[in-house]
Amino acid sequence: MTPPIDNPAIRVDADDLIGLRARAERIRLQRAGTARSALAGAHRSRYRGRGMDYRESRHYVHGDDIRNMDWRITARAGDAHVKVFDEERERPVVVLVDFGPSMFFASRGVFKSVQAARLAALIGWSAVGRGDRIGALLFNGGHTELSPRGGRRGQMRLIRALVDAGDPRRLLHAVGSERPHAPGGLSDALVRLRRVSRPGSLVFVLSDFYRLDADSERHLAGLARHSDLLAVQILDALELAPPPPGRYAISDGHRRGLFDAVDRRERARYQSHFTAHQAAVEALTEGHGVPLVRCMTDADPAAILTELSRAQRRMRATAATGQRESAA
Repeated sequence: MTPPIDNPAIRVDADDLIGLRARAERIRLQRAGTARSALAGAHRSRYRGRGMDYRESRHYVHGDDIRNMDWRITARAGDAHVKVFDEERERPVVVLVDFGPSMFFASRGVFKSVQAARLAALIGWSAVGRGDRIGALLFNGGHTELSPRGGRRGQMRLIRALVDAGDPRRLLHAVGSERPHAPGGLSDALVRLRRVSRPGSLVFVLSDFYRLDADSERHLAGLARHSDLLAVQILDALELAPPPPGRYAISDGHRRGLFDAVDRRERARYQSHFTAHQAAVEALTEGHGVPLVRCMTDADPAAILTELSRAQRRMRATAATGQRESAA
């Protein structure tokens, strides 16, 4: 029996996201750099530019202001370095949320799209509750861009956008149309994200990462150089291991087929496909120092946010070690 379309397990619910506020107020994330917390207002932020206090020097990136060149370290290291300054101000927090077709699925818990929306809402409540601004880029073929905005108004704007993008009826309409919805790849979303998140932002990418393409790594690297970037891979249990032996009807919305989970060769191919995908996501994030946290469809999203805090602490420790080695 197919569950009703208004079931909160398959459709993003506004009351559910609003109700997460109390839990978010108890969650504090760390931040890499000099801030007192990742989602704390009135703190020192990592905006690259001419601020109040010198913080560090790092490798020159195309587009940096040459007035901030650190000539002493450049001469010693042999390649260009620029100075980074801190200034007192609130920090933009931006969530990129994937609402592509593969996100409207789960074998347990809630749809991946619902889990991503809940996590995005928690991040947003934490941000505005501590004086920061929350922005977003939601992509599902089209793109919804929300420039960072503070306060409850900024958070409610995010919730309305999450509810709209997370409505599975949009996907059903696209599947039934003569010209099916053709979502853009992750690269397209990352390019657009550069317009929403200014340098120094805290950026969360929430996706199952099935729409990686040849340019994804380049765009992810560009964001990681200018922002504190964290990735959350939303997963269902069936993406970690094949179902129990049996024969299962499957469909992508257009075609129907049968998966024979009794056949050992089919099970091996199934496992190989998903193992390769997990390895590709790990390689993409680890290669650019982006912490990766996995979130199952039946997990507590608040616990995942706590795990992100631990990942940030490790990122901060690694960054501090790298700075000391560079200055040595």
